[in-house]
Amino acid sequence: MIFIVVKFTVRPEEADTWLDRTRDFTEATRAEPGNLWFEWSRNVDDPNRFVLVEAFRDGDAGATHVASAHFRAGLDAMRPTLACTPQILNTEIPGVEWARMGELDLGN
Repeated sequence: MIFIVVKFTVRPEEADTWLDRTRDFTEATRAEPGNLWFEWSRNVDDPNRFVLVEAFRDGDAGATHVASAHFRAGLDAMRPTLACTPQILNTEIPGVEWARMGELDLGN
């Protein structure tokens, strides 16, 4: 699996509309056959920072995503609202799903 985490810092006046601005990109990416998940979170300490956690089945699925029209359109929609260049972690890890946290296993 290709596992990606991206931190986006947006200008304060854009923070409350960020998820609306990225909605089309989010929905199109989630519909890709190779997408495993695509989840946004808002930082609790900095309301202008959003974290995207996403995963793709394999390198081919990741390459298809980056080559898509909705990827380019998503970047174009995001670019004018950013306060700085996003930070990214991108790695390949085994498996295609989340593991359970054994230290807090509730048996469900």
